Amino acid sequence: MSDAFVHSAALMGTVVSIEVVGHGATDQQRADRGHAVERAFDWFHHIEALCTRFVATSEVRQLTAHVGKPVAVSAVVYEVVQFAIALAEESGGAFDPTVGHRMETHGFDREYRTGQRVRTDVGPESRVSYRDVHVDAANKTITLLRPLVLDLGAVAKGLAVDMAARELEPFENFAIDAGGDLYLGGSNRDGAPWSVGIRHPRDEHSLIDTMHVSNVAVCTSGDYERRTPDNEFAHHIIDPRTGLSVKTVASATVVAPLAMVADGLATAAFVLGPVHGLELLERHGVKGLIITPALDKLATQ
Repeated sequence: MSDAFVHSAALMGTVVSIEVVGHGATDQQRADRGHAVERAFDWFHHIEALCTRFVATSEVRQLTAHVGKPVAVSAVVYEVVQFAIALAEESGGAFDPTVGHRMETHGFDREYRTGQRVRTDVGPESRVSYRDVHVDAANKTITLLRPLVLDLGAVAKGLAVDMAARELEPFENFAIDAGGDLYLGGSNRDGAPWSVGIRHPRDEHSLIDTMHVSNVAVCTSGDYERRTPDNEFAHHIIDPRTGLSVKTVASATVVAPLAMVADGLATAAFVLGPVHGLELLERHGVKGLIITPALDKLATQ
């Protein structure tokens, strides 16, 4: 069994854990490994600071303060927003990053570290969509055409996982777990592919399936993750087209080369439902598993 270095931290509203297997035979190798893990965690701090909707100084919140004006943004925010809008178009609006204000009104309005309630003043509730966001590729600017709040949680965490994985690539064998968003590099401590347990959506102590993977991201969206404070039967995965929590899926798991892709597609597939969700995943050539509330398991071909 190889030696391993494991570290965890509370970030992006969840616990992020990184495990690196091997490369700790000498003091220098252990130091290099530790520095790489530090850089990996730095990406979570950096991307969260730019993309959170809960902090007034973040780039995402600053966009809300400049409605109708093109705003030059960092490469990170541009990449995340561009991908989010492309996925919104591809999914017919089943995935839509403009649900931030609606999430606030549903009770998902507390900054996880401080517990402080955040309400963004964008005027009365109005029907907004991804079509109200203009992304300018030539100038790397983003324009909000109407008052709205972007919620990039479904893709920003995935990008942070991808950037962390890039820092750890030289070590070959590693695992990143960011609250259900995983990247598994190489092999585990026993030299075998990583074993990923898919949580049973109605029993937190049980698994409903297991995958064995290497050098891929695995991301799961589940209706059990976060419930609205005032309604235990409503959860945080909202169909942007109706404003209601999705009831046709209990969890959706996607396996893809990148965590940002897997993360976004898992959310989109969840909202689209078992039939159209699988169609979306198969159209993009990724593997997926959708669990219905009746605990039926539907997998891509």
